[in-house]
Amino acid sequence: MLAFVLSLFAARLIQLQGIDENDYAQLAMQKGAKTVALQAPRAPIYDRNGVALAQTVDAAKLVADPTVIKDPTAVATRLHDEIGVDYIATLELLSKTGTRYVELARSLPDKKAEAVVKGLNSADLGGVFAYDDTARSYPAGDVAANLLGFTGTEGEGLYGFERALDSVLAGRDGSATYLMANDQQIPLAESTVTAPEEGTGVKLTIDQDLQFLAQRRLAQAVSQTGGSSGVAVIQDVETGELLALADYPTYDPNAWIASKEADYGSRALMDVYEPGSVQKALTFAALIDAGYVKPKTKITVPPTLPRADTTINDYFSHGTLRLTAAGVLAKSSNIGTTLSAEQMPIPQLHRYLRGFGFGEPTGVGIVGESGGLLPEAADWLPITRDTISFGQGLSVNAVQMSTALSAIANDGVYVKPSLVSGYVHSDGSLENVDASSRHRVVSVKAAKQVAHMMEGVTGPEGTAPFAAIDGYRVAGKTGTAQRASEQGGYRGYTISFGGFAPADEPRFVVYVVIQEPTDGSGGGSAGGPVFHDLMVAALQKYGVAPTGIRSPALPLDW
Repeated sequence: MLAFVLSLFAARLIQLQGIDENDYAQLAMQKGAKTVALQAPRAPIYDRNGVALAQTVDAAKLVADPTVIKDPTAVATRLHDEIGVDYIATLELLSKTGTRYVELARSLPDKKAEAVVKGLNSADLGGVFAYDDTARSYPAGDVAANLLGFTGTEGEGLYGFERALDSVLAGRDGSATYLMANDQQIPLAESTVTAPEEGTGVKLTIDQDLQFLAQRRLAQAVSQTGGSSGVAVIQDVETGELLALADYPTYDPNAWIASKEADYGSRALMDVYEPGSVQKALTFAALIDAGYVKPKTKITVPPTLPRADTTINDYFSHGTLRLTAAGVLAKSSNIGTTLSAEQMPIPQLHRYLRGFGFGEPTGVGIVGESGGLLPEAADWLPITRDTISFGQGLSVNAVQMSTALSAIANDGVYVKPSLVSGYVHSDGSLENVDASSRHRVVSVKAAKQVAHMMEGVTGPEGTAPFAAIDGYRVAGKTGTAQRASEQGGYRGYTISFGGFAPADEPRFVVYVVIQEPTDGSGGGSAGGPVFHDLMVAALQKYGVAPTGIRSPALPLDW
């Protein structure tokens, strides 16, 4: 008898071995098997020091077999009450025919999913199961949220780098086929499992510590001035890398659904505005490089300047002033800048501004970046040159302006800005990327002369003494511009401050913009202190010591 039983087992074994695995899987599928997706682990996004800003954590998902759900209405009601799923959509899923697998909810905490299933089973509402899943987590909350973005309910990237680099981060999903018996999964042959492939991690140029400080300090300044929004940029002069790119208002990507859609994107890249007087630093760089003026060139500045059918004024009332070019920049005179710029042919000034990166996106990789507006030279009138010379009549985003200032700080060489420094593969290896490109805009001599002129802005006679840093030479420029309204015309102001330090051996540029302040603040009084705090933090963290060289005296008047 025993020999007979063993012979039956042997015959069955031969039968199984004689059937191809795929044939067996196909046969099983005809008997009620199901195939489920195995989600690929979404790779992390790191800061420049390897700190995870976005990562994937273990979670659970709830699925159901509609063929064994006894009371779809009761189950849908309970799931709506306990985890907030849409009642109507869930009821439709539970009532489906012709399928034994529907997904009800994803990215739930493991314990929560287990408790839900246990509660349903105890209420005789079986048919819902908890499977392994993942969830996207942002450990630092709102830090760099406008750059990171977030993922949707299906794990797809929706904003920021989560969207722009979705195919890199996501990897490739796998699948597995199971046979169901008594509501339990029975794995089929190994050939029915396709393992998921993990995505590739992304390493940003952002420094989490500086990013945190920039966001908090910016939020404080916008609140104090009664502004509507603001941005702050910290950029490495030599490499073009963005160490911080702060936006306000911002949001927590862990709870993005509760935030305003208007706050999801990066205003530093997507919003454009007229830059105001920070532009004057670029205008004088072009004029000095082309040989039209020198820092000590004498300029007579009248109280007002009639032009076409309008009158150009300075932000402060004055009589006739006798200023040097350095004095015009230090005191931020629109009239003096206009008189200086009228010497340069329109096509020539246009070429310089294109060289500084205006009129096209920077290409740092964020979807939706605006290129700003630099009118074609053929469309300029003389009044266009006048207003553009002091920062009205063109528009920029904050990274464009920060990078243009970096070109002056970098001895006249424009370096393409960057936000991604490399890719981290699943084996831990780092693939560095160098997306930077560079070109000369002005000569070394012209750049150094303008940097020297910009030091007068942070001096006692300049417009931004609050930006000065003890022991360091600081170059800067204030900006105040009327803000264009979507309804036409102007409404409110854009105030800003940008600069670099040490002025004689520049390492970092910091650029701060506040939109629509309501307390009467200017770029120097509101942006200057923010610049000061962020620049001090960057210099200290990266161990940049003062050069120990005093700034040579440069006359502001004559």
